[in-house]
Amino acid sequence: MIANNLYKEKYRLQYHFSPKKNWSNDPNGMVYYQGEYHLFYQYNPADVVWGPMHWGHAVSKDLIHWEHLPVALEPDAELGMIFSGSAVLDKNDTTGFFDGGEGLVAVYTTHLEREEGPLQQQAIAYSKDSGRSWIKYEGNPVIKNYGVKDFRDPKVFWHQKTEKWVMIVACYDRVRFYNSPDLKKWEYLSEFGSELGSHGGVWECPDLFKLPVEKKNGIGASNNEKEKWILQIGDQQGGEAGVSTQYFIGEFDGTRFKANEQKSHKVDFGQDLYALQSWSNMPDQRRVWLGWMNNIAYAEDIPTDGWKGMMSIPRELSLRKTEAGLRLIQKPVKELKQLRERFYHQENVLLKDNFSIPCNLQSYQLTVELEISDESNFNLALHKKDEQQSQLNYEGKTNTFTLDLSKTGLVNFNKNYLKQKKINRISSSNNLILDILVDQSSIEIFIDDGEISITDLVFPEKNPDEIKLTVNKSEIKINSLNVFEINSIW
Repeated sequence: MIANNLYKEKYRLQYHFSPKKNWSNDPNGMVYYQGEYHLFYQYNPADVVWGPMHWGHAVSKDLIHWEHLPVALEPDAELGMIFSGSAVLDKNDTTGFFDGGEGLVAVYTTHLEREEGPLQQQAIAYSKDSGRSWIKYEGNPVIKNYGVKDFRDPKVFWHQKTEKWVMIVACYDRVRFYNSPDLKKWEYLSEFGSELGSHGGVWECPDLFKLPVEKKNGIGASNNEKEKWILQIGDQQGGEAGVSTQYFIGEFDGTRFKANEQKSHKVDFGQDLYALQSWSNMPDQRRVWLGWMNNIAYAEDIPTDGWKGMMSIPRELSLRKTEAGLRLIQKPVKELKQLRERFYHQENVLLKDNFSIPCNLQSYQLTVELEISDESNFNLALHKKDEQQSQLNYEGKTNTFTLDLSKTGLVNFNKNYLKQKKINRISSSNNLILDILVDQSSIEIFIDDGEISITDLVFPEKNPDEIKLTVNKSEIKINSLNVFEINSIW
């Protein structure tokens, strides 16, 4: 538990990770080792604004409860700040750092401010004590800048077929691939994306991994497609309100990535999920990621006091054959259930007008399964107190959702904060499933068992007193509705 008033501040998230104080952004170096999930992150230990970047550090045994550890990597005079990157388990001591044993290696970008412009290069550090202390490699940088301003955010993994380490790194408007036998000597392989996908701004924070394709009765192989590669990449100005994150589905042979389609797909339809990274070396071959829950366009202006920056909930990933084709599926990790206490339950209700649940919770999960028709229109009001509300509206005729945050509370702290957005549903099923996670200043919506996610920061000024579901025109049936209070992890 944290002493004093830490984690009791207004808008402080209660079941999402955030540092005790000061500025934080991108998750970094996410690796599972010896029963611990490591989460490093971009951190300014001196202020609540973006500044000299370090790697902050926390560990967890269950992806939910986090122990804060000292800063792991600090800037140095020669190479500069510590920007984003990844971490791996060097199980076979390919580096020679571990005397024939094993240990963790961090791969990160260094950022040096110079009169002629910043210099970004790739570097490594290693740990012999389960990530508690780190030694920077004396041969850094391991990949020198090849003449581009933006050259950052390396994601590294072991490629089994080629028996080499593979690095994907963002380079202005594309990604580059490199490989290495030892994490120290790297060879350029190929590039991808200069003419594909979203290009509103600089590309950042790539991730590349294989995912299984779901079967109707669970995860497993389909007839023709057992698994696919997912390439995820952030676009710094790709959204209506700043950042967005996209993904490509395709194949990777150890040298080149080839997309199955010429277009990319959105990871999230909100405005506050960015710089997503997945854990490496996870047990049971699970693929779980989380992202920075904020937006570069207004990150320094959000109305939090003493701290700025938080992470989304960890999300388990898979692929599913949807009505629109193969799509990425995101679901809250099962470990989150340990924090839940049932607050409200209802089932088999035919709803013709409105349905109100007295609820003053500020950290909770709402799950609801509805039977709807093409004529169904409804409004789900969260954070409701008098005129204050966050509204999720559904229109059956167009099969679309609208998230309206214009009455949520503090919404004018920055002109780039988007108050309303429309999202096309993928499924045409009359069975609609919503899984909504609300915390003190965030809302994460998962539609149709993870086919769509919407992530937004919200800043209510009043404590809520109800959740309200209102139906217009055609009636709908509530098959089941649950509200779970989610206990604080602090």
